[in-house]
Amino acid sequence: MEEKLNAFKRLLIVMDELRAQCPWDKKQTNETLRHLTIEEVYELSDSILDNKTVEIKKELGDIMLHLIFYAKIAEEQNQFTIADVLNAQCEKLIARHPHIYGNVKVNNEEDVKRNWEQIKLKEGKTSVLEGVPRSLPSMVKAQRIQEKARGAGFDWENKTQVWEKVQEELSEFKEASLSANKEKMMNELGDLFFSLINYARFIDINPDEALERTNKKFISRFMFMEKMVREEGKKLNLLSLAEMDVYWNEAKKKEN
Repeated sequence: MEEKLNAFKRLLIVMDELRAQCPWDKKQTNETLRHLTIEEVYELSDSILDNKTVEIKKELGDIMLHLIFYAKIAEEQNQFTIADVLNAQCEKLIARHPHIYGNVKVNNEEDVKRNWEQIKLKEGKTSVLEGVPRSLPSMVKAQRIQEKARGAGFDWENKTQVWEKVQEELSEFKEASLSANKEKMMNELGDLFFSLINYARFIDINPDEALERTNKKFISRFMFMEKMVREEGKKLNLLSLAEMDVYWNEAKKKEN
């Protein structure tokens, strides 16, 4: 524990020094750091998906620096300190885990989630959905909305019901696509995506991770196809779809 505390203290000291002496660090505000923080979080996400331990450690350090930076700015403005942040977080965790720090009994993870949402409502929130950030990517936001609703007891009973909903939304989207009404098509496509994300949740698959795997797979195959075409002295945009398909199948074979 002492080693961890010393490391954290060292980071605080470095932050103080940078803020006082570095021209770039002196200029930063919450607003200028915001987009950089988002970028760092996505870099951590990439490292996790790639299962690169060294990169995960590096990105965690970058994010930790940003967290300290925001607290430093707030301290300069007499708003709060990093100690206030950490103590408040500890108090919140203790309050929201009465099955650990109190007398509440739970049987499983779902009980914990339901308790968590009910406690948040007692803290002054008027809706369990208030905790879903507006700026989340749409797919992640849909997943969090569904998880929050489940915590309040609003959910399907089983995955068969959810799959029937997927099929229903698919039929409605197909019907809308025949109408050539773009507004209607967009609404029905959104409903279809939402129901698919719901089904993924029921079978314990992260839809964002599943889509990202497909993105990476497509990029890998497409770049390999480009490489093969280039090595044969050809240009991809001059090939027919049938010719491209031959190269695409070769890329799939290589992957397998």
